[in-house]
Amino acid sequence: MIRPQPVGPGVRGVEAFPARTPTLPPATHTNSYALGGGEVLLVEPATPYEDERREWLAWARGFASQGRSLVAIAVTHHHADHVGGARFFAAELGLPVWGHAEAAPRLPGVPLARRLADGEVVRLGGPEPTALRVLHTPGHAPDHLCFLDEAQGALVCGDMVAGEGTILIDPREGDMAEYLAQLDRLAGLGARVALPAHGGPIGAPEALFRRYIAHRLGRERLVVAALEASGEAGSAGAGGTSAGGTSIEALLPVVYADTAPLIWPLARLSLEAHLIKLEREGRVARREDRWRRAAGTGA
Repeated sequence: MIRPQPVGPGVRGVEAFPARTPTLPPATHTNSYALGGGEVLLVEPATPYEDERREWLAWARGFASQGRSLVAIAVTHHHADHVGGARFFAAELGLPVWGHAEAAPRLPGVPLARRLADGEVVRLGGPEPTALRVLHTPGHAPDHLCFLDEAQGALVCGDMVAGEGTILIDPREGDMAEYLAQLDRLAGLGARVALPAHGGPIGAPEALFRRYIAHRLGRERLVVAALEASGEAGSAGAGGTSAGGTSIEALLPVVYADTAPLIWPLARLSLEAHLIKLEREGRVARREDRWRRAAGTGA
């Protein structure tokens, strides 16, 4: 692997450094980004591994020889494959850590020197000053941030999308409806390139954001159809169903029939997130661990 890596033609002052992390498949690495042609903001202090940290530090320290100066480290969100080196790199480089206020209680031992808010602009000095608009994009995680270089149309998008695979929405802290709303927001920005935490740069990212939305809504339709089918079967006593509803375990192989069973433990979390969204919309109802179509709802 060649490191660091360019992020595409016409994008100045941005470098990517993919480092091995304990992330979810199919990803194996998390991209860190250096933003700014003079003053530099480092985004995603990701790796916990000693050998990778040595290379990451050499990359970060190398900007001085280019006449560029490090100002801070920013986290897109608190997940382990994004902040595994936050405390270490901050101490080694003598840099403050910035993130959303919601990240603070989720990062014990990593004090946030600056709490970034939606719409705030981070200004980096240099021969060609850089202005990064902060976007708070919860849904995958409550503290999730993206950074938009509006002048260049470059969007650092963390875990909103990936260069390969899809993004897990864990109902313990994620929100499917919010995630879809934020994807729609990102699609409307007119960004030229999206720079995800996992995978390579994404040209014409609006199309990918729209595909992610369509994929999730398609999965949602499968959930509703499976509940309708199980409701009809329930009166006959089909396995996993009853007149009182259907379990997630019974829905899973139907809704995710196109997914390898090895992935079902993760798919189960996304399925639950879909069901919670539908419940909040009044389209399904839950009684204990059973789900059914809500009375009086249409397709």
